[in-house]
Amino acid sequence: MDKPVRLPSPPAAEQRPFSYERHGVTIEDPWHWLRDPIYPEVEDERVLAYLRAENDYFEAAMAPHQPLVETLFEEMKGRLKEDESSVPIRDGEWLYWWAFSPGAQYRSWYRRKYASGPDEMLFDEPVEAEGKDYFRLGALEVSPDGKLAAILVDDNGSERFELRIRDLATGADIETVTEVGIDQPVWSSDSDGIVFTEVNENWRSYRARYHRLGRPVNEDVTLYEESEELGFSVGIGLSQDRSLIFIATGDNATSEVRFVAATDPAAPLTLIAPRQTNREYSVDAAHGKLWILTNDDHVNFRLAEADPAAPGDWRTIIAGSDRIYLRGATSYRDHLAISQRVDGLDQLVLRKYSGEETRVPFGEASYAAGFGGNPEFAPAAYRLVYSSMVTPLTVYDFHPKSGELETLKVQEIPSGYDPSRYRTERLMVPARDGQQVPVSVVYPRGFAKDGEGKLFLYAYGAYGMAIPPSFGTSRISLLDRGWAYAIAHIRGGDDLGYDWFLQGKLEQRTNTFNDFVDVAKGLIKQGFGRAGNIAIQGGSAGGELMGAVANSNPELWGAIVADVPFVDVLNTMLDDTLPLTPGEWPEWGNPITDKAAFDLIRSYSPYDNVCAQAYPPMLITGGLNDPRVTYWEPAKWAARLRATKTDDNLLLLKINMGAGHGGKSGRWEHLKEVAEAYAFALTEVSPSPASGRGSG
Repeated sequence: MDKPVRLPSPPAAEQRPFSYERHGVTIEDPWHWLRDPIYPEVEDERVLAYLRAENDYFEAAMAPHQPLVETLFEEMKGRLKEDESSVPIRDGEWLYWWAFSPGAQYRSWYRRKYASGPDEMLFDEPVEAEGKDYFRLGALEVSPDGKLAAILVDDNGSERFELRIRDLATGADIETVTEVGIDQPVWSSDSDGIVFTEVNENWRSYRARYHRLGRPVNEDVTLYEESEELGFSVGIGLSQDRSLIFIATGDNATSEVRFVAATDPAAPLTLIAPRQTNREYSVDAAHGKLWILTNDDHVNFRLAEADPAAPGDWRTIIAGSDRIYLRGATSYRDHLAISQRVDGLDQLVLRKYSGEETRVPFGEASYAAGFGGNPEFAPAAYRLVYSSMVTPLTVYDFHPKSGELETLKVQEIPSGYDPSRYRTERLMVPARDGQQVPVSVVYPRGFAKDGEGKLFLYAYGAYGMAIPPSFGTSRISLLDRGWAYAIAHIRGGDDLGYDWFLQGKLEQRTNTFNDFVDVAKGLIKQGFGRAGNIAIQGGSAGGELMGAVANSNPELWGAIVADVPFVDVLNTMLDDTLPLTPGEWPEWGNPITDKAAFDLIRSYSPYDNVCAQAYPPMLITGGLNDPRVTYWEPAKWAARLRATKTDDNLLLLKINMGAGHGGKSGRWEHLKEVAEAYAFALTEVSPSPASGRGSG
């Protein structure tokens, strides 16, 4: 038998006295120093030295498992087509698509004339990314006349994008509009100007501006700047008929929208309806009307219409429903394309303006489906995307006149994939308060539900973001090693409607954590595993979930992977100078002014509730340039865990020193990180004595 791997002693971050008082309570934070005082710059050598030491320890701990990591990576890479490409989509006289070259980390973007003509390179990401540790294309918007492209690029993970204008005939960048852009820009109808949004020093999208090409940027016109609400962010969009530019402001619960003609973006804006707390609405335009989706009189939203001349007078077209959750509506020439969810399952509906509806048929009992990008106002067919836990991503065109669902492409798995080798189920697991929580499970055929199997359980549970039961090639590596894989559709997401989201936020936040634990226990009862044989994973707000259940039920988990985890909840929500804090108060509560919110957050904040107990093996990740979950949150959490926990289980912290919230860029680099996470789970859940579950 091989000798267990012996690791060097893990890093120990120094504890330095730091405390403050809120609502009569003293908060002790001895690792506060890990936050560089000049953030977003990180130059404190003591901080950097600690992060490097953690990364070195991570490398040492994972070194014995590198053969497994490489095996997993090659398996996952073998399931991705090296020269993968999208199905071309028509926009006017052009077809647009992207494609990977064999071996390339990034996409190349192309177009060609719809009638005929050679392929044209629009943007070559591999060339643009050459020599850079990080690269992300945030937007590629071609002007209405087809001659120019507005390009947003981030080359450090900070999500502060440089907006450049490129001449497509020469491939040369002719202007740099801003270096702090964010989200999709919108062209004016005449192609002579661009509307864009910018972030401030706190990484808040706070204003929309209009730039006329060829003019100095100091002459750019500020169309709207959010100055009333510290937590509101500004966004822009173009109506489907391309007549109006929308400028929206809001937070996670409240919205307010204005519009202006795309022919004259510098004209005065028209307000549709003033902000009302906890009222959300979104807008599209077609046939001289505004089409408004809002939750003003029903939690699952209604669809209304309004005259642009009287935009605040909303007339109901589709009433709100307890069963049907309206999630999106786009106004095309012939149809309103409506995305809705019924009993937790996606439904796609085409509604004629006369009121007749056609629902796109799908055959499986559990699946994920959506409209897949239809840029034209009057498409002959509607592009859809579909997959399930066992069905690879499929691209369709739905022809409303004939009802034909035309298959355009099925995701190719080069190394081979046989869906008959796997089984999937949609289960309902009771939570402790009586709610039934949906769970999507996939497992290999022949998986014995005898409690001795191994289970990988994933969830998110925040911001009303559902995790769809869609296909994933990477998880096949777990299935082929005999594991089951499950997604818990817990409260905090909107899987079962908008109220499902509301039941997991603010004063009901702990429902999210309880649901996850109850799902795990329910799956144990159904034979999918046993306590200690369950690996769990979540990222960002899902990382908060990982921290909460690590504190509450450590005995259930065989391994925890927490990616960019939002775990220093109390300190972050008390600091209104941080980028996202004010905008997050509608989700978590404002502990600065509300003692009840302070007490609740303090009761579950993972960092504040680490205690002297045994914790399972844990892999924690973060990004030095992450503006969403700052690097010190995972770093402080790891430091407190090391100083407090009573076990010898492995605890690893990996900080990407040149990346942000999404981890490393490039499809292969990202895949390597997935392989590392799976290797950690495979080696730490009921490992053999020689596998090296070590001191951590």
